Amino acid sequence: MKGIKLREREYDKDVDDEDGLLTSSLQTEVDETVKKLSEYPGFVGFLIINADGIPIRTSMEKGEAVHYAGLLSLLANKARSSIRELDPQNDVTFLRLRSNKHEIIIAPDKEYILIVIQNPIVT
Repeated sequence: MKGIKLREREYDKDVDDEDGLLTSSLQTEVDETVKKLSEYPGFVGFLIINADGIPIRTSMEKGEAVHYAGLLSLLANKARSSIRELDPQNDVTFLRLRSNKHEIIIAPDKEYILIVIQNPIVT
């Protein structure tokens, strides 16, 4: 896999999903969060997907975003299912995967999943 290219302000484009566009207050919150994330050393890109695993905001190329969304939504759903199997009152709030090339952070919510890709920082 080649490095993910961050395209300037690509994430400002909303994609319509079944529930409609993100509300303006949610858009503002997302923009602020993405701005903060992009300032971290090692930040490579981000992706917000809906409950169906469809990318609705991204800084990645479209094909790459769809690929990440498909695979990581399955992972997030499997993790959620496993945790609930262990304890029905519990839920996944955060996943972090580290490989040699990237660190992938997954933050699932009720309607959306935030995925951040960054270069691993070795301490």
